[in-house]
Parts: sequence; structure tokens; C-alpha cells
Amino acid sequence: MRRVVLDVNVLVSALLSPAGSPARLLRAWRAARFELVVSPALLAELTRTLAYPKLAARIAPEQAAAFIAWLASDAQLVADPETPAPIASPDPRDAYLLALAATQRAMLVTGDAALADLGRTFPVRTPATLLTLLGEDDGK
Repeated sequence: MRRVVLDVNVLVSALLSPAGSPARLLRAWRAARFELVVSPALLAELTRTLAYPKLAARIAPEQAAAFIAWLASDAQLVADPETPAPIASPDPRDAYLLALAATQRAMLVTGDAALADLGRTFPVRTPATLLTLLGEDDGK
């Protein structure tokens, strides 16, 4: 089964837009179309991000906490990688995502264009591209 790491920007987008590609990816995961991999560092970044005032105004703290707890319990929670990323990230803060995807033999899915550009040399895709790979590109 395909293993996937969803970038925090994809997870936040899924909460903000239930009809968008990121939310459709979460539904595909729940339908066992792929295995979702998370780590403590990813969940910590998600927690920090959802606490930003701009997002907290749109996503209630209770909803954010429930979402994080759901991911922690239902996704495959793995240890943070101890090895560095196999390639350089355009943003050093994203290096852990590349390392996580590499150590878990997973595809990284992101809405970050600079990170997605690494797709020529590393398995990084956009949410829409993964939906297409899953055969779910019909807009449903």
C-alpha cells in the first residue's frame, strides 16, 4: 500500500476547505486508499500552526485538538527520523518532512510549490497529483 506523509499545509487546508483536494485526500485515507504516516514533530508543527490567531479564529481549539488526536490515533505514528534529509529542502524547516518521507519510504504531499518542485528528484507530489494517482481525479 502506498505510504504518504501529508505536509501540515495540506492538513490545515483540509480543515479549512472540506470540498478541496486536501480534504478529499483525508477521505481517501479513511477509505484505506493509502497509509498516512505522522510523527511527533509533524503533530507538534500542526499543533503550533492551528494555534496561530488567524487560524484559531476559523478553527475552534476543540476542533483542532480533536483533529490532532484523530491523526495521532488513526494514522501510523512513527518516531521522528534521526537521519538527515537525503536532499536539501528549499526551507530548512521542512527538512524533517523530507527525512520522514525518506525513512518511511513514503511520498510527501505538499501544497508548497518550492517543496513540490523537488518532485523531479524525490517523491514529492501535490494533493491533486496524488488524487490523480489514486484514480480520484473526477472531482468527487
